[in-house]
Amino acid sequence: MNTENKLKLVIEELKKGNFILIHDGDNREDETDLIIPAQFVDKDSIKVMRKDGGGLIVMMIANEVAEKFNLPYLSELYQDISNAYPVLGKLIPDDLPYDSKSAFSISVNHRKTFTGISDIDRSLTIRRFAELAEEGSIEDFIREYRSPGHVPICVARKGLLDERKGHTEMAVTLLKMANLSPVAAGCEMIGEDGRSLKKEDAKRYAEEHGLVFIEGYEIEEGAIEWLEC
Repeated sequence: MNTENKLKLVIEELKKGNFILIHDGDNREDETDLIIPAQFVDKDSIKVMRKDGGGLIVMMIANEVAEKFNLPYLSELYQDISNAYPVLGKLIPDDLPYDSKSAFSISVNHRKTFTGISDIDRSLTIRRFAELAEEGSIEDFIREYRSPGHVPICVARKGLLDERKGHTEMAVTLLKMANLSPVAAGCEMIGEDGRSLKKEDAKRYAEEHGLVFIEGYEIEEGAIEWLEC
């Protein structure tokens, strides 16, 4: 299947609220993430990520959503308060082996959750965030959420794939192409050996479960064509 047709299929699947698999690249993290539009997340979605993914379940949000809710990058927050807490300044992840910057922001729970970690709790936290990203205000966000919580937020760089080629930027790019709320839920896939799931095993999982597997370079190629249209 050529890149154009695969992108069309990916967008169709996202609009249906289905999972897709994104492999960032052989020379980056070399990881595959399970990705689903946050607006469609329910307790069963969390269960799939928890059992079949096994990594950290996060929200991946567009930069404009972070600006709307005044959400910082965690590393920048550490830098800002490093005079008061020097240890935080020394913990800034400026030596990542696969990237120059971390996408992590704060973590949150919806205020209607109990502990925040159950499948039901996390699905509410994620799904409602996507709704507020579309129609809510910062006052709504403050009223409905607390931090820290059990759902970490990763913020895409403003320039998306021109600036950073992480799963966060790839997921947000695809959601924008699909005209969906630019908030994804994602989870790294971990193998039985405790390491990141090998790409061939991730492809096999996709085939067995009727899901689309896409490479980062294919998303980048499709995004270039999309921006030119």
